Amino acid sequence: MYTTLIDAATLAAHIDDPAWVVLDCRHDLVNLAAGREAYAAGHLPHAQFADVETELSGAKRGDDGAFRGRHPLPQREAFIEQLRAWGIDDDTQVVAYDGHGGMFAARVWWMLRWVGHAAVAVLDGGLTAWQSAGHALSTEVPAPRARGMITLRDALVASVDVNDVVQDLQNGGRTIVDARAPDRFRGENETIDPVGGHIPGAKNRFFKDNLQADGRFKAPEQLKAELGNVVGNPAQAIMQCGSGVTACHNLLALEVAGMPGAALYPGSWSEWSADSSRPVATGQ
Repeated sequence: MYTTLIDAATLAAHIDDPAWVVLDCRHDLVNLAAGREAYAAGHLPHAQFADVETELSGAKRGDDGAFRGRHPLPQREAFIEQLRAWGIDDDTQVVAYDGHGGMFAARVWWMLRWVGHAAVAVLDGGLTAWQSAGHALSTEVPAPRARGMITLRDALVASVDVNDVVQDLQNGGRTIVDARAPDRFRGENETIDPVGGHIPGAKNRFFKDNLQADGRFKAPEQLKAELGNVVGNPAQAIMQCGSGVTACHNLLALEVAGMPGAALYPGSWSEWSADSSRPVATGQ
């Protein structure tokens, strides 16, 4: 069972295995059609497309009308239904990949663990690693799989909501880590959310700093040293980003480093900054 990362050679050996499901998670936060277009142009054999905007996200507003962020989590039961539609069972090995160093695939990894499924891994190096190893892409849309029978189980990961973060700002004790690029963290060059800046007291760990130059994750020892300086005790850490996507990359890096236990704040900056009563910090 693969539970964090998987290399291209190992995936290639199982690419025709009916007990494995591969999900293509390519996406663009600005051009929302880019992922499906890229999938149509060529994807890993048998891979199914997982849409970040629809299949990996829920309603942007809660029952009270409050904005929950750009990519709020769906209901767990709804996500289980989506996993069944992809043909996933309790014993299925799931592999997620993208073309962005795991930027979006890590969201799938976290969400599978969120519904209690441990057998999920991210293709280390993504599409580039697959092609660099000499493996072919396909333009054939796979035939629908038999409906899966995955069951909803206890979460293997932790999450917090906006009220938890507000309370933590008042009481202290937990480290908030923001995965966005340093300029967006400082409140500069904000092109996605209406308000620039970060949650007061948050630290910055750009998710791309988890990667080597070739797009694969750094070694566990290096990640542990680097993340330890930022996160401290992971059991007392909250990971966030712009909308709860790239924060999952930091959570995956922590898991690779042998530092599990940090919580995800799914609403992240997009939810936090939507309410003008919540404090905003800028600068380093």
